[in-house]
Amino acid sequence: MAVIAKFKALRPVRDKVHLVATRPYYSYKKNVLKAKMETNPWTLLNIINPEFDSSKKTKPNSKERFELVKKGYDQFVEDGILVQDIEPKLYLYKQTSENHSCIGVIAGASVEEYLAKKIKIHEATLTTREALFEHYLDVVGYNAEPVLLSYSGNKNIQDLIEEIALSRPEYEFTTTDKIKHELWIVQNDDADKIQAYFEPIKEVYIADGHHRTASSAGLYKSKRNQFEHSKNFLAYFVDEQQLNISSFNRIVKSLNKLKPESFLAEISQLGTIKKLDQGIPPALNHTLHFLINDAWYALTIDENLIDKKHPVKSLDSSLLTELILKPILGIEDLKTSKEIDFLPGTFDAEAFSQELKNKKFVLGIMLFPVSIAQIKAVADAGLYMPPKSTWVEPKLRSGLTIYNLKE
Repeated sequence: MAVIAKFKALRPVRDKVHLVATRPYYSYKKNVLKAKMETNPWTLLNIINPEFDSSKKTKPNSKERFELVKKGYDQFVEDGILVQDIEPKLYLYKQTSENHSCIGVIAGASVEEYLAKKIKIHEATLTTREALFEHYLDVVGYNAEPVLLSYSGNKNIQDLIEEIALSRPEYEFTTTDKIKHELWIVQNDDADKIQAYFEPIKEVYIADGHHRTASSAGLYKSKRNQFEHSKNFLAYFVDEQQLNISSFNRIVKSLNKLKPESFLAEISQLGTIKKLDQGIPPALNHTLHFLINDAWYALTIDENLIDKKHPVKSLDSSLLTELILKPILGIEDLKTSKEIDFLPGTFDAEAFSQELKNKKFVLGIMLFPVSIAQIKAVADAGLYMPPKSTWVEPKLRSGLTIYNLKE
């Protein structure tokens, strides 16, 4: 059964929500980040980066740095910028872009369900990153960035969500990336119904936020007596059909001393290769598109090289790594190699080509997106996808509903 919990969100006041809520700080370029923090005193970025304009800084990721973050949150509360709801609630959040719309429930997800493997994972986590965010939660006591969870469609849930969304939202604003954000506070009767409708759902899948979830579980196991609300973590529950899953494409710095024609000859042994008239993303699974010397090529991988019964080995990201990146280009570890970088599938062919030139890399590789069925097959088998296999939207704003671990 899927457990979703009401919680007392710490939220921006209505007239400042568009100024407080933000993308994760690491998603901004340095010049944009600097401009936002210098011109907007209410952005959550000022809390997360408490010494941005200070010449003397505390050690990154230290207890002293995290104490300054906590102080920033507390100051926003004292100044009336953030206000905590009196009663526990559920919240609906809708995000609408030019090409995609998604609406779901913001709630507390159960750590016990995660530990019981009813909240399923498809990505390996790094112990060091888990420990870092666990330390952050321990010191700061606030979590502002929801984990994105998906579930198999439920008509009762969706009908009720759509009915609630006909009413006036508590928040409604559009950000400069042309995305509209709306949030509703769900009234108690409807919240009770939503919780009841979620009960028959047997499994939930992490779409984005594996490290945050693992860190929340670590805090719960080690300090559940000190943190009243550590049994849950901040989550956004979305019908899996509303996820927008794009590929995570690759760009490569060098050809491992091969000439372009030699590289093309090498990969031609892996299947059928043909030159393309223009740059377009692959339209079929097991087809890779390569950009080299301003020319595009499509490689359809030989079926005899594909273990179709294996949920991980049959992924295009796995095939690319095992057939090309490792043996031909000498890239052994995608997490640490400086020879490779990753671009989301939201980049069209022109932008992809331009980024390749900007970074002075020589090879671009576009992949076909994985499906939600492939993600679930990997998770159900207890396996992990290769790094950077998916780019999942929506990408959530931090600071719309903040989870207070202590109150």
